[in-house]
Amino acid sequence: MIPHLSRQLALVLCIAAVTACRGTDASPTGGILVVSAGADAETLFPPLVAGSQGRVVTELLYDKLADVGPALNTFGDVGFVPKLARSWEWSRDSLTVTFHLDPRARWHDGQPVTARDVQYAFRVWTDSAVGAVQRAALATVDSVSVPDPRTARVHFRERTPEQFYAFTYTLIPLPAHLLASLPDTALRDAPQMRSPVGSGPFRFVSWTPRTRLELSANAAYFAGRPRVDGVVFLFAAQGATVAARLLAGEADFVEQLSPPDFAQLPQDGAVRAQPYGGFDYTFLLFNQYDARDAGRPHSIFVDRALRRALTAAIDRTTIVRSVFDSLARPAIGPFSRTQWTADTTLTGIAFDPSTATRMLDSLGWRDANHDGVRERDGRPLAFSVLVPASSRPRQAAAVLLQAQFKAVGVAMTIEQTDFNAFLDRARRGAFDAMVSGVRTSPSPRGVQDWWGTPGPDRGAQNWGRWSNAEFDAQLDSALAASRVEDARAHIRAAYQAAVNDAPAIWLYEPLFFAGMHRRLTVGALRPDAWWSGVADWSIDPAQRLPRDRRAPATP
Repeated sequence: MIPHLSRQLALVLCIAAVTACRGTDASPTGGILVVSAGADAETLFPPLVAGSQGRVVTELLYDKLADVGPALNTFGDVGFVPKLARSWEWSRDSLTVTFHLDPRARWHDGQPVTARDVQYAFRVWTDSAVGAVQRAALATVDSVSVPDPRTARVHFRERTPEQFYAFTYTLIPLPAHLLASLPDTALRDAPQMRSPVGSGPFRFVSWTPRTRLELSANAAYFAGRPRVDGVVFLFAAQGATVAARLLAGEADFVEQLSPPDFAQLPQDGAVRAQPYGGFDYTFLLFNQYDARDAGRPHSIFVDRALRRALTAAIDRTTIVRSVFDSLARPAIGPFSRTQWTADTTLTGIAFDPSTATRMLDSLGWRDANHDGVRERDGRPLAFSVLVPASSRPRQAAAVLLQAQFKAVGVAMTIEQTDFNAFLDRARRGAFDAMVSGVRTSPSPRGVQDWWGTPGPDRGAQNWGRWSNAEFDAQLDSALAASRVEDARAHIRAAYQAAVNDAPAIWLYEPLFFAGMHRRLTVGALRPDAWWSGVADWSIDPAQRLPRDRRAPATP
């Protein structure tokens, strides 16, 4: 059994401390934060959010029951910070956790947040008809009961080290009084999703897709009014425009500066770069199935030996140096070095064009007509790669991949599209290969979601539909392990299985530097969620832009 009761006093004190550090009056205090972003939110309905921008917005609009603390621990509940739940306690067998909701918590329409909202959200998240992106993370939860309006009792099917993390990090309570009357299948396109009513520190104001999204401070927020008066997200399909707004003084914050941006930083210090840890890694993903016939294996990438040959043809070190200079590292496998499960000792597929050439020859792919492109049975070794137009690093990496593949007789073409279309095609499997990126979570459970065999309890974002039994089994064992050292051993075996099978070419892990104007004051940026502290950010009143250029309309 995991002891938890002794932490309740600490949780109450933590609530008091968080409330005290913010203002409680409804008057403007911190200015309007303008964020320049390269991608829009694909939806504002939390269960369906897949992209990072969707997370940013929905987690400012909605509160979770509890959230990970600065240490990013995912085992047990040590270090978790109260949010909608002011406290919780466990049953003796650790199969039930009882959350006591903060009686001050309110939805943005003034209705109290109740245990029914937690129970309703669990129903929505686990309904296969809804298709929640993170549904698999809740597979070990049996049910949610409601002893009274302020008490939500979560019942687990089995004990796991990350059961608390999996539930609280994934599930966001939803306003049952507004949504429960709708069929679950209608939620995706319901009008309420275009103007969401949340429970968090910011309220929804307006949204012009792919252009602008506005939030305002929730003056009635139970943990204290945010210091900034609102947040405006300005979206740009082209990566260069994202940083240009910051450099021109038209925005306060950019999540990540790319290498070309550093050369343009003004000498007067008006814009600074702040390093912080990241959970991102980028890779060239091979689709295991045909882009036009989802039931037919891909004629090229279904071959494991070919995938390994293509990997041996790519010099990732040169790509990283060319695209990022010293601001990224070659990726190792399906994880970020920031995760506690990272393993830098794995045996990878080394860059060796001679080996790649021999492997391709042995597989029957030869340049018989000497046109520079290999063929087999009359079919050229050619494929297209999908790349989001909003990401300059991914575009640059794609160009270098194209040249390196060409050197061994492989014809690769590049397709650029805006990020929303990129996500849509990724979900539908309408691509040969894609330069994709993952913002993973602190937990290895995210690895299961991105790389596990697609099914009811894993693989929801496994867009290439790769399947490997050894990987699945080792990861299952890791997530069920009660000791950290056992979990590490199983995770290492899972990672090695993925590296050996080459479902993707692991390209790079960017080193994160947020860009911000000097008028902006921020705290520490959490590696998995830089936006988690936005409510405590502020802008120097003497340096704010004219309000008519920055402020959202009053909701």
